[in-house]
Amino acid sequence: MSRIGYKEIDLPAGVEVSQEGNVVTVKGPKGTLSREISPLITMSVEGNVVKFERSGEDNKVRALHGTTRANVNNMVEGVVNGFKKTLKLVGVGYRAQFKGDKLILTVGYSNPVEMTKPAEVEIAVPDNTTIEISGIDKQEVGDFAAEVRAVRSPEPYKGKGIRYENEHIVRNEGKTGK
Repeated sequence: MSRIGYKEIDLPAGVEVSQEGNVVTVKGPKGTLSREISPLITMSVEGNVVKFERSGEDNKVRALHGTTRANVNNMVEGVVNGFKKTLKLVGVGYRAQFKGDKLILTVGYSNPVEMTKPAEVEIAVPDNTTIEISGIDKQEVGDFAAEVRAVRSPEPYKGKGIRYENEHIVRNEGKTGK
């Protein structure tokens, strides 16, 4: 049984956490994030420490306790350090370009795939086969990285496709000859 909800969050210098009703706002050097939390969880800020209390002991409230604490901790980490996902394109002729606010992927389809960048996310393409997605909101960065990966997810025979930087693809052997 996890007790992550009881862990306190120590706020680094330059980070402010405030709450209005059920909306938590975190301000830091990289920006501001807001998120609505459940009314079943109460948050208190004492100096540079954030604590969470739950209103009951049923399973839903206990699950929300840890989830809320993890979400607010990710908000604090995001406004201080930010988050980054790196994707690799593996395959002959696979390449990526970033023009304006569009990510253009050439990944073996008859036409290039164009994806519009979300406002909260920054994209960099250091070389043709690498895409770096960064931002302060962990969920936005992860969601957009998953959308890009879903355009051509890695296949198990040759490993071609778009994968996360350190992702291991389980390879299948294929047909055996007689």
